[in-house]
Amino acid sequence: MSHLRHLVSSGRLFHLSKVPRVNTAVCCHVSQNRPFGTTDRSMTVMPAWVIDKYGSRDALRFTRNANFPVINYPNEVIVRVHSAGLNPLDVRIRDGYGAASLSMKRDPLNIKSGSEFPLILGRDVSGVIMECGLDVKYFKEWDEVWAAIPPWKQGSLAEFVVVSANEVSHKPKSMSHTEAAAVPYVASTAWSALVNTGGLSKDNCAKKRILIIGGSGGVGTFAIQMLKAWGAHVTVTCSQNAELFDLILDNVGGDTERWALTLLKPWCGAKFVTLVTPFLENIDMLGIADGMVQNAATVATKVLKHLTKGVHYRWGFFAPSGPALDEIKEMVDAGQIRSVVEDTFGFSEVPQAFERMEKGHARGKTVVQIRK
Repeated sequence: MSHLRHLVSSGRLFHLSKVPRVNTAVCCHVSQNRPFGTTDRSMTVMPAWVIDKYGSRDALRFTRNANFPVINYPNEVIVRVHSAGLNPLDVRIRDGYGAASLSMKRDPLNIKSGSEFPLILGRDVSGVIMECGLDVKYFKEWDEVWAAIPPWKQGSLAEFVVVSANEVSHKPKSMSHTEAAAVPYVASTAWSALVNTGGLSKDNCAKKRILIIGGSGGVGTFAIQMLKAWGAHVTVTCSQNAELFDLILDNVGGDTERWALTLLKPWCGAKFVTLVTPFLENIDMLGIADGMVQNAATVATKVLKHLTKGVHYRWGFFAPSGPALDEIKEMVDAGQIRSVVEDTFGFSEVPQAFERMEKGHARGKTVVQIRK
């Protein structure tokens, strides 16, 4: 399916049978009688949750006058949001995490100071395409889709959202919109770390031994499901004994590196991939140029240090990918991956959802159901 996607749209660019319940849903109901023609001049505003500055809980506010999204590039689509997803990253972005680098990504030439505000949060979306750009061939209006929205773009806690066609995929038929909105961001992050950075695939996992550090969160839960479906031997907890692994995925950070790297098979191409990096913090504290220099120095030092011991050290990052979600959709519809939604809130209760995540009650994921 991903091969077809590349042919028809140029430039396009989880799971054990029993797992911890890690997802929380938030629900709101929006009128079904709203017109959808985005060329209609009346379609200029929409309801959304936004922030006007970085800060704590008080920074989040509801408005009915958020700018209606428009297609600026021919490979974009407008999605009517049925369910949106929050992640711990949204809480951190609200608090100002990554502000320097994300602001640069949104406005590379620094033409508009503060142009990211009002900013809409929400990293996952499941919904229906309402309009397609001229170059979009792989999708059409009324297609049910899901996507992981990059943190430098306006998010999904709104009635509509614009995403690039290379970031979106057809929603699994076996999932509701609420279930589907629990998956894309954590799935894309795990896929990027394990496939793009770790070099794993469904064709080479059968004899691999993988250690997941922090397997109860959203990314860890998805990674377990995907790797088990691919036939890998997956260990989630480890007694730090003499057992050796082909790849370790670190979702925890801290002093994990001190002991975990000793559990990799030496001189066999084994990799340690961590998703807990100082990349954005360095840029926030030191600025773009000095922060990037510090990042390069840090990762280079660690790579060389561990390479002398016969293992590979890597930083992993979220990467939006519609083709990856195509593959994940097939695994979902084959019953190899599932989503578990724990709670449902109304749209007016989004602040309570953020509070729940801050207190650690929603481990790894909060799903927001926008309409039935």
